[in-house]
Amino acid sequence: MRSLAAITKSNDLRGAVPQDWGPEEAQALGGAIAHAFMEAPAVLVGHDMRISGPEMAAALIEGLTNAGKDVIDIGQVSTDTMYYASGSRGLPGAMLTASHNPAGDNGLKLMRAGAKPVGRDAGLGEIVSHAEQAGPPPATGAKGGVSRLDILPEFARYLREQVDLTTIRPLKVVIDAGNGMGGVVADAVLGQAAGLPALPVTIVPLYFEPDGTFPHHPANPLDPANLVDLQEAVRDQQADLGLAFDGDADRCFVVDETGQVVNPSVIGTAIALRQIGQELAAGRHPVVVHNAITSKALPELAEAAGAATLRTPVGHALIKPVMAQHDAVFGAEHSGHYYFRGFFYADTGILSAMHVLAAVGEGRHSLSALGEVYGPYYASGEINFRVKDPAVSIQQVATAFADDAARGTVRLDTLDGLTVDHWDAVPRWWANVRASNTEPLLRLNVEAADEDVVVKVRDGIAQIVDEGL
Repeated sequence: MRSLAAITKSNDLRGAVPQDWGPEEAQALGGAIAHAFMEAPAVLVGHDMRISGPEMAAALIEGLTNAGKDVIDIGQVSTDTMYYASGSRGLPGAMLTASHNPAGDNGLKLMRAGAKPVGRDAGLGEIVSHAEQAGPPPATGAKGGVSRLDILPEFARYLREQVDLTTIRPLKVVIDAGNGMGGVVADAVLGQAAGLPALPVTIVPLYFEPDGTFPHHPANPLDPANLVDLQEAVRDQQADLGLAFDGDADRCFVVDETGQVVNPSVIGTAIALRQIGQELAAGRHPVVVHNAITSKALPELAEAAGAATLRTPVGHALIKPVMAQHDAVFGAEHSGHYYFRGFFYADTGILSAMHVLAAVGEGRHSLSALGEVYGPYYASGEINFRVKDPAVSIQQVATAFADDAARGTVRLDTLDGLTVDHWDAVPRWWANVRASNTEPLLRLNVEAADEDVVVKVRDGIAQIVDEGL
């Protein structure tokens, strides 16, 4: 059996199948999961549309049942469907998915009962170590049973209760599922595939058939090249907006009616303000959480609307505990992950999309007009560098700004990588460099009140990183 350490990330496991891991390792992980959740009456298991999904799920289930654990197999689902199953049933879950990674990859995302995350420093490391030491469990004792559950119709009904779209003005929406799980979920929640009444939403589908070979383009909306088809379709169809989901559909990206990609921080701000309004109307004091690279506009507008805000590192295994600790109503990540207290503090692409539809459909303004209000600043977008050692590169950036920090002209904070903050002076800007949680990359994000400042800061930090290669 191969070591799993190389594919263990901050929030999950991800690697190529069969090069990095395969059924043997999945069986061993099943045994380790059974040991970690020995008090749970059963473990939920699901997989997305990846070609290796059924085989890897079968091996994981075999490991679980050989270790005596009962399994509820929910089949081919999105990650947020698994979150709903775990939250509604109060059971731990194991989801086989590699999110937006290439077609040959697969991964494993674990959660405790109630969809609570299991990260590398919060249980995942121990499970991996146990799997490596014990190996696949033999079928020598009392074998666990397997039952099957079709959770999708219930999931769809639950989401319809979270956001009322029945009274919005009619909208035409192009949805690019990228041959991932987004098409299945959109048909059930926004359409009538789950037997729910029709909504005033006309869906123009792109690549709804789940296909782990990704025949049209990778299910990775982070790459602008993968949004071109959606942008063209929105313009051609004269749609009100477009939606794009990643492979496991827990992330949502949005295109406005002109075909322009909407900054994810703008979407986060729009949803946050809706959630804040509902909290205040109910007499509660709202708390909103955002990660270290979201736009400054989000906390500024949220606080102006009456919320307290908290800043966290990037990553679902880090943001979810903070939300639960502070009973936050909403959490936003600049990567297109949006978290809801009403959804077990978990991230969900389709519920985020529903809030966007409501924000546009309940008013008279177009999405581009809302974007101008909620996105007043300029951003570089995420720029990636392949470096030998991200920690060394981050230190080189810190050294370059050390004198400015000593004089008090910038602030350096290390909440997530390194943020150089010049927002309290003119010209206003901030920059963050951090190591990717999922890939061997150094990521750079810059925001400023003026576009030329973004370019200047971006290029200056890029030069520091390049010189350190």
